[in-house]
Amino acid sequence: MRVGWTELAAAAGLLVLTASAGQAQTAEMSFFVTSAGSGKGADLGGLAGADAICQRLAQAVGAGGKTWRAYLSTQAADGAAAVNARDRIGAGPWRNAKGAVIASSLAELHGAAANLTKQTALTEKGEIVNGRGDTPNQHDILTGSQADGTAFGPGEDRTCGNYTRSGTEGVVMLGHHDRSGLDDSAAAKSWNMSHLSRGCSQDALRSTGGAGLLYCFAAN
Repeated sequence: MRVGWTELAAAAGLLVLTASAGQAQTAEMSFFVTSAGSGKGADLGGLAGADAICQRLAQAVGAGGKTWRAYLSTQAADGAAAVNARDRIGAGPWRNAKGAVIASSLAELHGAAANLTKQTALTEKGEIVNGRGDTPNQHDILTGSQADGTAFGPGEDRTCGNYTRSGTEGVVMLGHHDRSGLDDSAAAKSWNMSHLSRGCSQDALRSTGGAGLLYCFAAN
């Protein structure tokens, strides 16, 4: 069966329209889970290094025109004040790579109405991140934050030395991007405050079901 020029032109036009739609969705993307971490566990090079990861990955898919911030809190240390994750990411609304609204405001993001699930917490490429039940499980996302998006008080480390450690010393707070855990508790279903890591190394993060991934939000 021979394909005529009309059919070929129609197919080409459909490909162009599909590509344009994908580019439009990426252009309006303002939230994603990173497709990769630092490779050094929770050592991200501090907040600046974490933000650079978000910016680089967004740039790679054509969304680098926004100011991207990692959803991370830091604790007060060495004379520096604590930083709240919720104060770094703008006011919303935030959309994933497919155009779905994750939350319209900070209140919604940190409340019961947040639209964060395994199906919506996509990477910058629009891909689903492995969750509980998948191999490997990668649902542990670094946040260093309390459920309302604020920092932990000074004292016991919850941020792997404000994201500068990659060894066995220290721990970091993790959230479950798929809102699923070992039970039906609020912690197990929390996207930003589920449990502490077993350490700060890549292996330590991997052992509880993670890969050192981050949430990234466009702050503008």
